[in-house]
Amino acid sequence: MFKRIMKGGQKKPSKSDSNDGYGPPASDVNPSAAVVVPPPSGKIEPLPLFRDVPVSERQNLFLRKLQICCHTLDFTDTMKSVREKEIKRQTLMELVEFIQSSSSKITEICQEEMIKMVSVNIFRCLPPAFHENTGQDATDPEEEEPCLEPAWPHLQLVYELLLRYVVSSDTDTKVAKRYIDHSFVLKLLDLFDSEDPREREYVKTILHRVYGKFMVHRPYIRKAINNIFYRFIYETERHSGIMELLEILGSIINGFALPMKEEHKLFLVRALLPLHKPKPVAVYHQQLSYCISQFVEKDFKLADTVIRGLLKYWPVTNCQKEVLFLGELEEVLEATQAAEFQRCMVLLFRQIARCLNSPHFQVAERALFLWNNEHIVGLIAQNRTVILPIIFEALEKNVQSHWNQAVNGLTVNVRKMFLEMDAELFEECQRQYLEKEAKAKEVEELRELNWKRLADAAALNGADMITA
Repeated sequence: MFKRIMKGGQKKPSKSDSNDGYGPPASDVNPSAAVVVPPPSGKIEPLPLFRDVPVSERQNLFLRKLQICCHTLDFTDTMKSVREKEIKRQTLMELVEFIQSSSSKITEICQEEMIKMVSVNIFRCLPPAFHENTGQDATDPEEEEPCLEPAWPHLQLVYELLLRYVVSSDTDTKVAKRYIDHSFVLKLLDLFDSEDPREREYVKTILHRVYGKFMVHRPYIRKAINNIFYRFIYETERHSGIMELLEILGSIINGFALPMKEEHKLFLVRALLPLHKPKPVAVYHQQLSYCISQFVEKDFKLADTVIRGLLKYWPVTNCQKEVLFLGELEEVLEATQAAEFQRCMVLLFRQIARCLNSPHFQVAERALFLWNNEHIVGLIAQNRTVILPIIFEALEKNVQSHWNQAVNGLTVNVRKMFLEMDAELFEECQRQYLEKEAKAKEVEELRELNWKRLADAAALNGADMITA
């Protein structure tokens, strides 16, 4: 697969993008202090080590080393530019060590040029991947072999340099935000679509640190993630980094202050709940379920909204997704209070009744496991007069005719639990069920009798009649 690191200085910024994350507006930069990045075709030569030059010369050496690292090399051919690649790798390692161990702050010019160098290396055109609209049938992302980035030995060091810069206590956010601006953050978010899981892990860590350190960027980051989710849900259903983005959001949601802002509740309804809809939900469901549970634990009044959202996107033909949904439902119900439970219990247990009768034994079994949770059993017991009539027929059908022995045994246990809970209610439900079955049998017998009469009448008239 063709991959190429985008060359520095290739794209001219537009007027609307004059402050694109690489530095402050042009009017704020001192031209005499700016460092000119050499063209990629320039020759790469090794420079002295930082420890071999006086302290007063180290900032200048730092700039010269950044210039070397701005060269982009072709990693698709392992035999090409071997010497230059090794010089650049060693230089990047020295820069990382310098940022990590330097006792003095790097100057503002050095910070600007460092972010330029980082941008030249990591902000590149990602190759077309299986999730792109190429006209071919999409395949399951879990079955795809990830396409690893051939330039990773260098990219990893660039990411490490950026990470060390962001987390350093010497980094002044007032200065750094001139270079790590909205445009830089947006381009960083684009890298979550990289197929290389190693790259996505670094981007996740860096973005999380940026979110924690740069408070001014927080609303923008949340909005940008929101937009990625919208495009994934309603357009492509393909993106490599949904899982990593949800991992970041899990930590962000955990830090939400109470009472929760309306903006966050809208994010839950418009972005997180619809994420249950795409086919590849199994890839990121664990992280999504954690985010949803965090909302309910933060504000128990959201339980009704979440449960209704799960029911809205409940899978119809995908049994594996149903098992995931039932597991998530249990986590949500565990944090649900009685008042919220009562608002949605009728719709909820109609769906659970359908799951109990599922011919897929894992779905039926997982639904029956809900009765192993003491909190859920307590909610059911408080509202048994509403719930038992809804699911009684499903329980009886399982006992009488479900093919799986384990499901049959679990159903018997649940029936026994309801009988011990309220024998009078159980007997009333059983009486109504038997009456319903008797009426259904009468209707069926009457239907058969009517068909027989029609067949006999047709036979008397000498006509053939199809009765089956």
